[in-house]
Amino acid sequence: MTARPVAVESAPTAEPQRVPPSGSTAERGSATRGCAGEPAELDADKLYTARLQAARARPYLATALFALRVVVSGTTPTMAVDRHWRCYVSPGFVARTPVEELAGVWVHEVSHLLRDHHGRSDRYALAKGLTCAPERLRMNIAADFEINDDIFGDGLVRPKGAVRPAMARLPEGWLMEDYLAQLRVGALPEDLAWLDCGSGADGLDRPWDLGADGADGLTAQERDAVRFRVTQAINARPGRTPAGWRRWAEEAFQPPQPWRELLGAALRSATASAGTGGDYHYGRPARRATSLPGVVLPSLRRTPPRVAVVIDTSGSVTDAELGAALREVTAISQAIGGRRDLVTVVPCDAAAQRVTTLCRAEEIPLLGGGGTDLRAGFVRALRARPRPDVVVALTDGQTPWPSSRPPCRTVVGLFPRSRNHEEDEEYRPSGPPAWARVVEIRS
Repeated sequence: MTARPVAVESAPTAEPQRVPPSGSTAERGSATRGCAGEPAELDADKLYTARLQAARARPYLATALFALRVVVSGTTPTMAVDRHWRCYVSPGFVARTPVEELAGVWVHEVSHLLRDHHGRSDRYALAKGLTCAPERLRMNIAADFEINDDIFGDGLVRPKGAVRPAMARLPEGWLMEDYLAQLRVGALPEDLAWLDCGSGADGLDRPWDLGADGADGLTAQERDAVRFRVTQAINARPGRTPAGWRRWAEEAFQPPQPWRELLGAALRSATASAGTGGDYHYGRPARRATSLPGVVLPSLRRTPPRVAVVIDTSGSVTDAELGAALREVTAISQAIGGRRDLVTVVPCDAAAQRVTTLCRAEEIPLLGGGGTDLRAGFVRALRARPRPDVVVALTDGQTPWPSSRPPCRTVVGLFPRSRNHEEDEEYRPSGPPAWARVVEIRS
């Protein structure tokens, strides 16, 4: 956490409530009882002003900052997050904290989620056999050390009470796991025992958490899409981001496949005659037209390919792999010049779902969860008019394949499998057919 909060036990109980979007007045500062002497309603204008200031100071985090769903909570000491990207906010904390410091708290809290501190804490606790709450506090502090060493400054004010590695006589620049190996809670100032950034920082559920089935949480696919957009923003201008964030962006995701080359190779091998994939246009006269005064010759313009993406949504494909599939869809769109109208997506398990024209990758409904038969997806994709030039299938390979070559080129993005089918130890999936170009997709 970034400031000394009020003890949780002394705060009155209140049901958390969702805060309306910035600018709404119908429910602004909805009924939440505050501590004695503190306001009972949230100053939403102040809170959202701080978020806007945070986005201006750290534009590469803007997507993540605005993805957080704000929930008013009388039991949250200050500001805290859960693993479903809800941000629980105390009205009293907002009232007594300057806007400039609130902007720093916004960045601090969303940093826990982007860096997957809850998942890393769970894995660390499982590996070390840690079960007690004080150990989770130690993880919260170690996660704060990882964040706070380089996110402030350059337009972002460090909040009062923000913890730093020097407080435990440890160097800056380490990861949470490195600090945990050296950190002992007893060696820290006593007031740090009240630090609480929520379950999104250390993986331990809090009384105020709405849980996986609560309202306004982000799905696993949406969370993955937010992280991917932040990595894109960091990689686009790496010179303006701290070293810690550059390191995170490099390791957060495996880079998408070079779809420009893959699609280009698929089209070239699919064409047997010169000029296929292009057409003549009068929008820009040919260069030879100048040699024929009074005659306008059309120029040959090559058009980007139409791509149909069949995504395997069967039960054998994990959420992480579905998130990787969405990243590949975004990369495919960028490879054809951002022409989203030329990309269609067909979710498919044992049956093909509705064909969706790409708008935003994170909004694609990846329905399914049953068995696998991508043949239905191929049929649905090839029925589209105009017909696609390339079909891309993103799958774990545990599916029957079309018995004959489709009338267009096919690229198969394969999620690797190191084990047999979970329901049949003797099962051996047949590999993709020879007529498909196969690339490996790492989630």
